[in-house]
Amino acid sequence: MSKISKHGLSTAEIVQAGLKKRYRAERRFRLFGILAIVISLMFLVILFADIFWKGAPAFRQTHIKLNVFFDPALLPQDDPAAADYHSLFKNSLYAAFPQVSGRRPKKELKKLISSGAAYELRGLVEQKPTIVGTTREVWLAADDEVDNFIKGHTQGERFSSRQLEWIRVLEDDGRLRRQFNVTFFTAGDSRDPELAGILGALSGSIFTLLITLLISFPIGVATAVYLEEFAAKNWMTEFLEVNINNLAAVPSIIFGLLGLAVFINFFGLPRSAPLVGGLVLTLMTLPTIIIAGRAALKAVPPSIKVAALGIGASKMQTVMHHVLPLAMPGMMTGTIIGMARALGETAPLLMIGMVAFIVDIPKNFTSPATAMPVQIYLWADSPERAFTERTSAAIIVLLIFLIVMNATAVVLRKKFERRW
Repeated sequence: MSKISKHGLSTAEIVQAGLKKRYRAERRFRLFGILAIVISLMFLVILFADIFWKGAPAFRQTHIKLNVFFDPALLPQDDPAAADYHSLFKNSLYAAFPQVSGRRPKKELKKLISSGAAYELRGLVEQKPTIVGTTREVWLAADDEVDNFIKGHTQGERFSSRQLEWIRVLEDDGRLRRQFNVTFFTAGDSRDPELAGILGALSGSIFTLLITLLISFPIGVATAVYLEEFAAKNWMTEFLEVNINNLAAVPSIIFGLLGLAVFINFFGLPRSAPLVGGLVLTLMTLPTIIIAGRAALKAVPPSIKVAALGIGASKMQTVMHHVLPLAMPGMMTGTIIGMARALGETAPLLMIGMVAFIVDIPKNFTSPATAMPVQIYLWADSPERAFTERTSAAIIVLLIFLIVMNATAVVLRKKFERRW
């Protein structure tokens, strides 16, 4: 028979009431968790949608078609340095609007075409010298203000009534259209938004990450193996472990200061070079790789080691032939995650001079270069409105690289991971 409490309830009724209370609390906790996830996903979707909404137009650029006569008088074959490509596109533009006369109207007309049109024409002649002396239809990049107006970012408040009329004429004649922005992926940085591209920054990031991978991966794996499998457990190894864990939490700008003091000021390595950037990011990435490597080694069952030692394998043979191959997927995952973090770092690269305005595409590890995060930082600080969409477009490209790297880590873990 159940006992009756002082409140007139039996023990079973008290237990049932307590269980109902705990179940309600569990449901509330689960609801709060789901709500937190939904809110987080909602903010993430809003962030990505905003970035893609602003950046997608940068992948298309407004171009103007001109009938260009590649005048041999302006393009002397015996003296390429004397070629006047600027006059070449001006003459073609004035020929398209013969009714325009006077210095000021011609100046306004010329502003519809990008200032880099001369470089585009030079590239055509260098690729195909036989076009000299012929007339060709050429699509030249429009000025960034024209591009903004065509895309609806502005109302044309920076144009005169004549310029707006010329733009309408070009549209009606089919001589103005938007094309895929090849320049964005094939050019380096520029002061003019319509000529700016990410190839220089992308090449700098690739060179920097190659240096980081080639140095940090073997050193990180060797350190993890030594600390986990060979090092004696004493105050020295405990001191190293504590400092490695602490280095993983050090702000990245501290590594930039260290690289500036050691690699540039002491060793005299070239400033703003991928070599220095890779060395700095190596210092920042090593703790992450070491910690992930040790965790992967600890996950290998002790029975593997005991079985290998039991059949006569040495300690080195056990580690190299049995333990390390089984732990390698986890080490590779940690390395890729560390490299993804390094790809998005800006502060340490700013400290070593990779914030410089670099137009040329870097050719090697010691060429002056910048990186994708730094390029985004520079474009975000630019006053021209057209750089806003290019900033978002560069962020999209960087996010794609980060997603690919993290997805690769997940695939490698799923493919090679063994469950015990």
